[in-house]
Amino acid sequence: MIKIGGFLEAGASGVSKLLKTRTGKLLGRLLLPRQTFSIALIIVLLAIFYWGFFASDRYVSEAHIVIHRTDLASSPAGSSSSMVEQMLLRDYLLSVDMLNKLDAKLNLRAHYSDRQLDFLSRLWSPNISQEWFHSYYLSRVSVEFDINACVLIIKAQGYNPKTAQAIAAMMVEEGERTMNESMHRVAEEQVAFLEQQVTQWSERALKARLAVIAFQDRKGLISPQSTVENLAGVINRMEAQLTELEARRNIQTGYLAPTAPGIIDLDLQIAAVQKQIDQEKARLVSHSAKTLNRTVEEFQRLEMAAEFADTVYKTTLGALEKGRVEATRTLVNIFVLQHPTLPQYSMEPRRIYNIVVFVLMTLFLAGIVHLLAAIIRDHKD
Repeated sequence: MIKIGGFLEAGASGVSKLLKTRTGKLLGRLLLPRQTFSIALIIVLLAIFYWGFFASDRYVSEAHIVIHRTDLASSPAGSSSSMVEQMLLRDYLLSVDMLNKLDAKLNLRAHYSDRQLDFLSRLWSPNISQEWFHSYYLSRVSVEFDINACVLIIKAQGYNPKTAQAIAAMMVEEGERTMNESMHRVAEEQVAFLEQQVTQWSERALKARLAVIAFQDRKGLISPQSTVENLAGVINRMEAQLTELEARRNIQTGYLAPTAPGIIDLDLQIAAVQKQIDQEKARLVSHSAKTLNRTVEEFQRLEMAAEFADTVYKTTLGALEKGRVEATRTLVNIFVLQHPTLPQYSMEPRRIYNIVVFVLMTLFLAGIVHLLAAIIRDHKD
């Protein structure tokens, strides 16, 4: 409370000092009740005259549009992607690029800067800078997004009905064309990337297959795996034969001497079969780099690489075909729920609304000024 009281006293002291100066005395004379409301009345009359008789009529053409693709399954109405596309379209319709295209075709600078229009609402000069022209364009065109209905509402103002309708119609047409161009550009870039991938993987698959063939030619084997399997079968048969021979020898040693011809013959057969088994196993497994197990491992690696390259090539080829189909189907259509209207009555400016609001605001400010004048007079006394 002490701080607030001190602040008020300081304010009163400052006002008293101000009133003692020439500026303060002049301010005190200007803030008389009669002068305050007289000035307010003059301003109100000027506003009534401007909006009632002087302000130029502005006609509003309105269009309602919805974006949807030809491939409805990819972007159903109301989806997040559809909403993003509509917001992108809204941004483009309000952009400088759109303004330049409208100006080039409809000569908006000349239309909005016509000398027959009132000086407060028209464009000041047809040679005004791009930034000011775009700012003026945003005051005459609006694109609102209805999030509940997922509809873009385009409103374009012109100083005659046909120009307003032409602006809205060109915005709808140009928006659809630009969106389709952007979609096609993205689709073409995707197809070009897939074509590049198909070419690369086709070359890799061919090189991998040629590496397999070169390996087969170098080793003299069509399928090392089959050779190993056949060799393993041979070893199994010889081991069975060896087991049979050893069993026969064991039986004959029960009633024959070790030096008997039959035992010697069996020993020779057993030694020969065992030697053959050892040789065949050496072909399969040993420390040498020329064994079949190493050959099979190297062949399998080459074959796996070839199969992988071939699989990826088939996948990219399928993706390319799918991408080409989607590129032809990826079209953005602007479904016009309401075509640009040809206005018959000027909706702007809202004369009665503007007059009422301006009168209320002026009276409100006049009341504040009157209160300030009363405070100053109290401190002056």
